[in-house]
Amino acid sequence: MKSLRALHPLFFKYKYSFLLGILFVAISNYFAVLPPAIIRKLLDGVQQKVLLYKAIRNLSQQMAAEKAIAYWVLTNGLLLVGLAILRGFFMFLMRQTLIVMSRKIEFDQKNELYQHYQTLDVHFYKTNTIGDLMNRIAEDVARVRMYTGPALMYTVNLSVLGCMCIWGMWQVHPMLTLWVLLPFPFLATTLYLVNKKIYKKSEHIQAQLSNLTARAQETYAGIRIVKAFSQHTFLEKLFYKESNAYKNSALQLSMIESIYFPSMNLFIGLSMLFSVLVGGYLAIQGKTSAGHIAEFIMYINLLMFPISSIGWVASIIQRAAASQKRINDFLQTPSAIIDAPLASEKVLQGAITFNKVNFTYPHTGIKALHNFSLHIPAKSSIAILGKTGAGKSTLIQLLERMYDVEEGTLSLDGVAISAITLKSIRSQIAYASQEPLLFSDTIYQNLLLANAKATKEEIEQACKDACLYDEIISMPHQFNTIIGERGVLLSGGQKQRLGIARALLKKAPILILDDCLSAVDTNTEQHIVHVLKEKAKHQTTIVITHRIFNNWDFDQVLFLEQGTIKEQGTHEALMQLKGAYYETFNYQNK
Repeated sequence: MKSLRALHPLFFKYKYSFLLGILFVAISNYFAVLPPAIIRKLLDGVQQKVLLYKAIRNLSQQMAAEKAIAYWVLTNGLLLVGLAILRGFFMFLMRQTLIVMSRKIEFDQKNELYQHYQTLDVHFYKTNTIGDLMNRIAEDVARVRMYTGPALMYTVNLSVLGCMCIWGMWQVHPMLTLWVLLPFPFLATTLYLVNKKIYKKSEHIQAQLSNLTARAQETYAGIRIVKAFSQHTFLEKLFYKESNAYKNSALQLSMIESIYFPSMNLFIGLSMLFSVLVGGYLAIQGKTSAGHIAEFIMYINLLMFPISSIGWVASIIQRAAASQKRINDFLQTPSAIIDAPLASEKVLQGAITFNKVNFTYPHTGIKALHNFSLHIPAKSSIAILGKTGAGKSTLIQLLERMYDVEEGTLSLDGVAISAITLKSIRSQIAYASQEPLLFSDTIYQNLLLANAKATKEEIEQACKDACLYDEIISMPHQFNTIIGERGVLLSGGQKQRLGIARALLKKAPILILDDCLSAVDTNTEQHIVHVLKEKAKHQTTIVITHRIFNNWDFDQVLFLEQGTIKEQGTHEALMQLKGAYYETFNYQNK
C-alpha cells in the first residue's frame, strides 16, 4: 500500500475535482438517508391515523380522515420521489468529477512513464524487455486508474454513507444499532487476511503478464524468422506454457477473491436478521415502533451495495498497489547518462578527440576499447574497418553519449563531451545505420523525424541524393505512402537509402554512416558515395564499413582489432604497409 503514496502529487494536482467530488458524494448521500426517516414517520403516522380512523363513528368525519391519510401518503410519496431525483442528479455529478479525475491521472501517468522511458540509457533497454515496458505503461496504469476512479469513489461513498446511516440509526435506537453493527468487526478481519494474499498474488500475476506480452511481442516482431525456420509450433508451445501459468495464477487469485462476496452477503444478512429479531423483540416490549424497524432495514439496504462492493474495491486496491509498485520501480530508475550540472549548449564544428579511452560494457563485462586514442579534425572524412567485435560501433555509441567512457577523455571541439548537454550533442549528429528504425507512418513523416522544419524541396533533394526519389514517385501515394511497422513494406535497400536521406536532411556538423550501404547495388552505391564525398567537405564524416570504397579518398582509414587501432593512415599508406587492410582490400577485389 505504500507504493500508492506516489499518487499523492497527482491527487494534489486535481484537488479541486477531488474535493468537489467528495462534496457531491456527501450531498447525494444526504438525500439518500432522508427517506428512511420519512418512511418511519409515514408508517408511524399512518398507523396512528388508522387507529383514529377506526375510532370514528361519524361517516363525514371518516371521509375527512380518509382524505387526510391519502394526502399524508401522497405528500410524503412525492417528497420521496423528489429526494430520489436529487440523489440521482448529484450521483451523476459525483461520477463526472471523480471518474473524470481518474482519467486525467491516467493520462498524466502514461505521459510521465513515456517521457521517463525516453530519458533512460541504452543499458536499461538491454536489460528490460519491450513487452514489460509496454505492460507497465498500459496494463499497470489501467489498474491504477481503477483505484483512482471507481475504487476511490466507492470508498468515499461507503465512508460518507456509512457515517450518515450509523448516525441516523444511533439517533433512533443506540442498542439496536450495536446489534446491527455486531458482524462488522468479523468482516474487517476477513478483509485484512484476504487482502494480504491478494497483494502478493497480484504482483506475481503482473510479472507473468509482462513475460507473456514480451513473448508475443518478440514473436510478432520476428515473424519472418519464425516462418522461415518453421518454428511456429515450438513457439506456440512456449506461449501456451507461459499462458497456462498465467491462467493458473489468475484462477488462484479469483478463488481468493471469491471469498469476499459470500462473506459480504453473510454479514449483511446477519445485520438484517438482528435488526428484525432484536427490533421485533423491542417492539413487543413497547421500546420501539414498527416504523423504527422499517427505518433500520432501509439503512441496511442503503449500506448493502457499498458494503458488498468492499471485496471488489479491496481487490482493486491491492492490484493497483502491486501495479503502482511496478510503475514506481521504473520511474525511480535513474538514467546513467545525464547532463552534468554545468553542462551547456554548444554549436559544434565537428572536431573529435579520443584520448586513452577505456570502455567495458556493463551488461556483459566485455572490454570494447583499450587505451584508445584518435583525433578527427573538423570537416574531415574517416573510414573505420575491422572484424565484428573490434569496437567500431562502440566508438559511435560513446560519441552519441549512449554510454560514458570509463577512463580517458572524449572531446568535441576541445570540450569534454560531458560538459555539453545531451540535446546539443545528439541534435548535431546525423546517423544512418545498417538497419534504420522506421516508424509505421508515411515516408514523409519518417523523413521529417530528422528535420521537422525541412521544406518540400529539401526533402526531395535528400531523396535524390540517396537515389530514392524516383522509386518514391513511382509509388501510388508517393511521399504519403505508409511503409508499415519498421518499414516492412520496403526492401532492405530502400530502408537503408531512406535512412541515408533522413541523415542527409538533418544537415548536422557530424555525419555517421554505420555500414548503411550493405544492401545497395553497386551502381546505386557509386552514386551515393559520390554525393557523400561532396557532403563530407562540409561536415565531419565517419564511415563504419566492412567494405573498402575504392572511389572515396578518406583523410584517414582505421583498422581496429580488439578495441585498439591496429593500422591507421591513408589508403595508399596502408596498402604499402601490406597488413590487415591490404589483405582485406585484395580479398574484396579478387
